[in-house]
Amino acid sequence: MSSRAVALLIEMSSGYCRGLLEGIHAFARLRGDWSIYLNEQERGAAPPPWLSEWRGDGIIARVETDQIGETLQRLKIPLVDLSAARRIKDIPWADTDDEAIAKLAIDHFLDRGFSRVAFCGDSGFAWSNSRRHFFRALALDSGCEYFEHQVAHRYDPKFQWDHVRGILSQWIQSLPTPTAIMTCNDYLGKHLLDLCRSLQISVPEEVAVLGVDDDRLLCSLCTPSLSSIAPNTFQTGFEAAELLQQLMDGAMEASKIRLVTQPLGVELRESTDTIAIPDQEVTSALVYIRRNALRGIQVGDVLKVATISRRSLEHKFQKYVGHSPHEEIMRIKMARIKELLAKTNDSIHTIAQRTGFAHPEYMTAAFKKAIGMTPTDYRESVGHQ
Repeated sequence: MSSRAVALLIEMSSGYCRGLLEGIHAFARLRGDWSIYLNEQERGAAPPPWLSEWRGDGIIARVETDQIGETLQRLKIPLVDLSAARRIKDIPWADTDDEAIAKLAIDHFLDRGFSRVAFCGDSGFAWSNSRRHFFRALALDSGCEYFEHQVAHRYDPKFQWDHVRGILSQWIQSLPTPTAIMTCNDYLGKHLLDLCRSLQISVPEEVAVLGVDDDRLLCSLCTPSLSSIAPNTFQTGFEAAELLQQLMDGAMEASKIRLVTQPLGVELRESTDTIAIPDQEVTSALVYIRRNALRGIQVGDVLKVATISRRSLEHKFQKYVGHSPHEEIMRIKMARIKELLAKTNDSIHTIAQRTGFAHPEYMTAAFKKAIGMTPTDYRESVGHQ
C-alpha cells in the first residue's frame, strides 16, 4: 500500500491545537497509509525553510499569516485550513461554531443570575471578533447590560504587556458588580484572573470569568480555576483529515467547503461557580436543584428547601431565572445527558440511571422533546470519540 505524505503546520503550544492534532492522528491511524510530517513552530511564525521545496501529497495547516498562505498556494497540492483568519479564500477550511460558543456563554451567565455581562477579546483575531459579535447580540437580546474591551493584538510589533495590563486593569475596575465576563480564549481569561487577584476583586462574586478552549492544564493553573467552553477540536481535526483524504483521492475538487463543529459545553470551575440572584429562596432552590437534579428529584422536593408555596416559587423563578423549577431540573439533566453521550461509551440505559430517569424510554422521550433528536442521533452528530 502506497503511503501518503501529509504535512501538519499546526502549533502545539495550546490545548486547542493539541485537540486538533489528536483528531488528525486518530484519522491517520484508521487509514494506516499516512506518513505525517510535523514541524515544531509558534503561532504566526514564518514558513519553515523546507516548506517551499516540499513535494508531499497534502497539507493541513493553521494559515495565520499572508506569508504562509502565499507559500502554500505556490505548492499547488491539496490543502485544508484550520484557521478562521481565512488568508486563502478559495480552499476548504474547518472551524468551530462561534455562535454556538457565544450562546453557551450567555446561557451559562443567565443560569447563574447575571444581568450584567462583558466580553474581553483581541480584535487582531477573526475568531475573537466573531465570538464578540454573537455574544453582544445575544446579550442585548436577553436584556443584559453589556460591556466590552479589546486588548491590543498580542502579535502586533508594538505590543507591550505592561501597557496592556494597565489599560485592562482600569477597565476591570470600572465595571459595576457583579459582572460576568466572557474572554475570547483561556489565555486572556488567565490574565483577567491574575489582575482580579492583584486588584483584590473577588472572583466569582464580584467578577465571574469564562474562557474558551478548555485548555485543562492552563485552566487548572489559574487561581481560582478557570471555567471554560470546550470546543470539539477532536472532531474538527478528524473531519479536516477526512476531507484532505478526499481531496488527495480526487473525490472532490477544492472549493469553499466549510466544516463547522459544535462545542461540547461549559466545563464549570471556580471562576463562575456562583449564583448572582438577590432572592434567598430562589438561590437556595437553585443550589438544591443543581446539587440534586440527577437524583430524580421533583418540584415537591425543592419546595421543602425553599419553604414557600409552589405558586410563589414558580413566580420568583420566572422573574429571576426565566423559567420554572421543573424546567431548571430538566435543563440540568439534558446538559448532563449531552455530556455523557459525547464523552463516554455508556449505554442509553446507563445514562438514564445516572441522570435520574426510572426508565431509558422516559429519558429518550424527554431528550427528544428538549433537544429535537434522539440520544443516539445526538451522539452521532457530535462525532462521539
